[in-house]
Amino acid sequence: MDDADKPGEDGEAAEQWALINTPLGEKWSGRTRYAAAMFFYKRNEMSAETLEVYRICARLDSENPLPIIRDRGIGNDWLKRMGFQ
Repeated sequence: MDDADKPGEDGEAAEQWALINTPLGEKWSGRTRYAAAMFFYKRNEMSAETLEVYRICARLDSENPLPIIRDRGIGNDWLKRMGFQ
């Protein structure tokens, strides 16, 4: 379990973890997920290629970036962390 999964260990990471898991389809959810992705990227917990997918999906609130990341063959560590098969 990493720090983002431990709410008491790093409050900011826990908050960003909740934001990156904002449900699809909510207004501004794509931008919310992208902002959270930038947090994890800056902590070197996400690759630039993975962050780019979140950027592309930022204006598409209903678009799930995880299948795109998988289909591009990038971000395998991130997909595992997100529990995405």
